[in-house]
Amino acid sequence: MESTLFDFVPILIQIAFSTVFVLFVIIVSTFLGPSRRAKGKNVNFECGLDSIGNARSPFAIKYFLVAILFVLFDIEIIFMYPWAINFSELGISGFLKMGGFIGLLFIGYLYIVKRKALEWEK
Repeated sequence: MESTLFDFVPILIQIAFSTVFVLFVIIVSTFLGPSRRAKGKNVNFECGLDSIGNARSPFAIKYFLVAILFVLFDIEIIFMYPWAINFSELGISGFLKMGGFIGLLFIGYLYIVKRKALEWEK
Protein backbone atom coordinates (compact mmCIF):
# COMPACT_ATOMS: atom_id res chain seq x y z
CA MET A 1 0.00 0.00 0.00
CA GLU A 2 1.55 3.25 -1.11
CA SER A 3 0.95 6.46 0.71
CA THR A 4 0.23 9.59 -1.24
CA LEU A 5 0.53 13.22 -0.32
CA PHE A 6 -3.24 13.26 0.24
CA ASP A 7 -2.78 10.86 3.20
CA PHE A 8 -0.87 13.55 5.09
CA VAL A 9 -3.56 16.23 4.78
CA PRO A 10 -5.18 15.42 8.18
CA ILE A 11 -1.80 15.72 9.89
CA LEU A 12 -1.10 19.03 8.17
CA ILE A 13 -4.55 20.32 9.16
CA GLN A 14 -3.89 19.33 12.77
CA ILE A 15 -0.49 21.07 12.78
CA ALA A 16 -2.00 24.20 11.22
CA PHE A 17 -4.91 24.22 13.68
CA SER A 18 -2.65 23.79 16.70
CA THR A 19 -0.28 26.53 15.51
CA VAL A 20 -3.14 28.97 14.92
CA PHE A 21 -4.67 28.07 18.29
CA VAL A 22 -1.40 28.65 20.18
CA LEU A 23 -0.80 31.99 18.46
CA PHE A 24 -4.41 33.02 19.11
CA VAL A 25 -4.16 32.19 22.82
CA ILE A 26 -0.86 34.08 23.18
CA ILE A 27 -2.21 37.17 21.43
CA VAL A 28 -5.50 37.17 23.34
CA SER A 29 -3.77 36.70 26.70
CA THR A 30 -1.47 39.62 25.88
CA PHE A 31 -4.43 41.94 25.39
CA LEU A 32 -6.73 40.58 28.11
CA GLY A 33 -4.17 39.85 30.79
CA PRO A 34 -3.18 42.32 33.48
CA SER A 35 -0.30 44.59 32.58
CA ARG A 36 0.71 46.28 35.80
CA ARG A 37 4.10 47.91 35.88
CA ALA A 38 5.77 47.81 39.26
CA LYS A 39 9.25 48.39 40.58
CA GLY A 40 9.60 44.95 42.14
CA LYS A 41 7.88 42.99 39.41
CA ASN A 42 11.05 41.99 37.58
CA VAL A 43 13.13 41.39 40.69
CA ASN A 44 14.29 37.82 41.30
CA PHE A 45 12.13 35.97 43.80
CA GLU A 46 13.25 32.80 45.54
CA CYS A 47 10.87 31.10 47.97
CA GLY A 48 9.89 34.32 49.70
CA LEU A 49 13.46 35.21 50.60
CA ASP A 50 15.69 37.90 49.18
CA SER A 51 18.34 36.64 46.79
CA ILE A 52 21.74 36.22 48.39
CA GLY A 53 24.95 35.71 46.48
CA ASN A 54 25.68 35.00 42.86
CA ALA A 55 23.30 32.75 40.93
CA ARG A 56 26.19 31.63 38.76
CA SER A 57 27.97 29.72 41.52
CA PRO A 58 29.38 26.42 40.24
CA PHE A 59 27.64 23.13 40.92
CA ALA A 60 29.46 19.88 41.45
CA ILE A 61 29.78 17.94 38.20
CA LYS A 62 28.40 14.87 40.02
CA TYR A 63 24.99 16.54 40.16
CA PHE A 64 24.84 16.92 36.40
CA LEU A 65 26.29 13.48 35.80
CA VAL A 66 23.66 11.76 37.94
CA ALA A 67 20.93 13.82 36.29
CA ILE A 68 22.08 12.84 32.79
CA LEU A 69 22.41 9.18 33.77
CA PHE A 70 18.92 9.23 35.23
CA VAL A 71 17.48 10.66 32.02
CA LEU A 72 19.44 8.15 29.93
CA PHE A 73 18.23 5.09 31.82
CA ASP A 74 14.72 6.51 32.17
CA ILE A 75 14.46 6.80 28.37
CA GLU A 76 15.59 3.21 28.00
CA ILE A 77 12.81 2.08 30.33
CA ILE A 78 10.39 3.86 28.00
CA PHE A 79 11.72 1.71 25.14
CA MET A 80 11.17 -1.45 27.19
CA TYR A 81 7.51 -0.75 27.95
CA PRO A 82 6.11 -1.40 24.43
CA TRP A 83 8.21 -4.54 24.22
CA ALA A 84 6.74 -5.82 27.48
CA ILE A 85 3.21 -5.08 26.25
CA ASN A 86 3.74 -6.93 22.93
CA PHE A 87 5.96 -9.67 24.33
CA SER A 88 3.86 -12.59 23.11
CA GLU A 89 3.40 -11.19 19.58
CA LEU A 90 7.12 -10.52 19.06
CA GLY A 91 8.17 -14.09 19.74
CA ILE A 92 11.73 -15.31 20.08
CA SER A 93 13.04 -12.68 17.64
CA GLY A 94 11.75 -9.84 19.82
CA PHE A 95 13.11 -11.58 22.91
CA LEU A 96 16.60 -11.85 21.41
CA LYS A 97 16.57 -8.24 20.22
CA MET A 98 15.52 -6.99 23.65
CA GLY A 99 18.15 -9.25 25.20
CA GLY A 100 20.77 -7.50 23.08
CA PHE A 101 19.37 -4.12 24.08
CA ILE A 102 19.46 -5.02 27.77
CA GLY A 103 22.97 -6.39 27.27
CA LEU A 104 24.10 -3.03 25.88
CA LEU A 105 22.46 -1.30 28.82
CA PHE A 106 24.29 -3.60 31.19
CA ILE A 107 27.62 -2.86 29.50
CA GLY A 108 26.88 0.86 29.90
CA TYR A 109 26.01 0.30 33.55
CA LEU A 110 29.28 -1.58 34.12
CA TYR A 111 31.15 1.30 32.50
CA ILE A 112 29.41 3.77 34.83
CA VAL A 113 30.26 1.66 37.87
CA LYS A 114 33.88 1.29 36.72
CA ARG A 115 34.21 5.06 36.27
CA LYS A 116 32.66 5.54 39.76
CA ALA A 117 30.12 7.96 38.35
CA LEU A 118 27.56 7.20 41.04
CA GLU A 119 29.88 7.68 44.03
CA TRP A 120 29.42 11.03 45.77
CA GLU A 121 32.54 10.92 47.92
CA LYS A 122 35.92 11.56 46.35
